[in-house]
Amino acid sequence: MTQTSGLVLFAHGARDAEWAEPFRDIAKRVAASRADLAVKLAFLEFQSPVLTDAISELVDAGHHHIRIAPLFMAQGGHLKNDVPKLLADIRARHPALNLELLPAIGDVAELRDAIAAWLVKATSGISA
Repeated sequence: MTQTSGLVLFAHGARDAEWAEPFRDIAKRVAASRADLAVKLAFLEFQSPVLTDAISELVDAGHHHIRIAPLFMAQGGHLKNDVPKLLADIRARHPALNLELLPAIGDVAELRDAIAAWLVKATSGISA
């Protein structure tokens, strides 16, 4: 099966390499479930690849539709200020690219429901 679409899981990054393990695991799980989709993990800072490099790698490999999934809990300064600038730069470098920014994971109701359900379950049996 030829992959023409890509997904970039986009996280902040940290100086501690182990910090990224949950995100690497998510990327592996998505890739295992979607053989038709090229899946990459990219970071804003501290770790590599950075977003622009990950997207350039996908474009160079022939992917012309790329979705970016910000693994951020909220629309903070990075998503409001830094990411639009990065996307403008990426679009200037790759004008034929169909680039789509998905919502931050914290803005997805199903994920909030899953977190709340886990917290309810984790605290069952605890009395006030």
